Amino acid sequence: MTAPLPPDAAPPELPERGPVKTRAPLPDVLRGVALLGILLVNAQDFAGFREWTQTGADRAAQVLTDVLANGRFISIFAMLFGWGASGLLQRQGLVVFVRRHLVLLAVGSLHFVLVWHGDIISLYAVLAFALLATARLTVRGLLTLAAVLGAWWLGLGLLEGFAAQAQGLEASRFTGLPALFSGESYAQVVAERGAGFLGDLIGGSLYNGAWLLALFCLGAVAGRTGLLLRPHEHVRLLRGLAVWGLLVGLPLGALLAWLNTRGDYASGLIAIPVRMGGGLASALGYVGVIGLLTVRDRLGPLRAFAAGGRVAMSNYMAQSLIMTAVFYPYAGAQFGQWGAASAVGLALAVGLLQLPISAWWLRRFGTGPLEWLVRRVVYWR
Repeated sequence: MTAPLPPDAAPPELPERGPVKTRAPLPDVLRGVALLGILLVNAQDFAGFREWTQTGADRAAQVLTDVLANGRFISIFAMLFGWGASGLLQRQGLVVFVRRHLVLLAVGSLHFVLVWHGDIISLYAVLAFALLATARLTVRGLLTLAAVLGAWWLGLGLLEGFAAQAQGLEASRFTGLPALFSGESYAQVVAERGAGFLGDLIGGSLYNGAWLLALFCLGAVAGRTGLLLRPHEHVRLLRGLAVWGLLVGLPLGALLAWLNTRGDYASGLIAIPVRMGGGLASALGYVGVIGLLTVRDRLGPLRAFAAGGRVAMSNYMAQSLIMTAVFYPYAGAQFGQWGAASAVGLALAVGLLQLPISAWWLRRFGTGPLEWLVRRVVYWR
């Protein structure tokens, strides 16, 4: 027999089942900003230019991208994914968690094979299952795990790069660009991506798994502490993130920009941990700045990004469709023909144009098309 509640006590709140019906502004704004920043960085892969060969205005665009965006917004996106996945597990339980991430795996796999080889949804969906092992960790435990995994991954990357530098390897820098050839048909490109999908997914999970799980854990910490939903309770933390994140991240961004002017193999290896380590620092700085603006109700034009963030999956897919239509050989066939300035300019135009379209779509339909489809499959309604 349970003791009666005192007269002034509210009944305990049970987690609401089904999709979230009310939204705080900060996560959507961050997601929308991150989506645009990721597109600016991905312009290099879509357009097929090499960072270290850029000159003039193209080099200036590449430097700005490296200092301000490269590694920064993908880190925000990964932390938001961990925030959402851990919150889903707490609110809806294991069955919905598994069902949602299996659906995301299917969506990401189709995106990879049918549209673009740079898909991250399938990779995130696979690695999300590692979060199940962290469900009972405290905030301190999550932070410790994130620190250990992150330091280990960054340390291995730096050791590999410095070892290559010490050996004086004369190999040229790897590009990471897709192997596209003039005149290739859509069917040929899809067949090549389909043949390589499973290997890429397994290889990406093994190579990036520790780092991404560290970011997912940081997102879970934000969920446990209410940092994104109740930023007014964490002003001091947000201020510290803004100051120290940018003080560390911006110089590392400048170092990355310098490394990306060099075409040797060792510089390419060293650039990877510099990109992601500095990217995480700046990402935390951006979260701090935007969080403080949210607390002070001074988001201003940044509010427009909330609409893009609410339909992030649909916008992400649309970006891939537009950019591959411009650059890939079966459509616009501009791959390898543009420099950084024009490619990043196109990406900026596409990303900004999506904001008013997203706001109009939400007013008319309430949710994005892919978001609606995923919700229907996951919640069966």
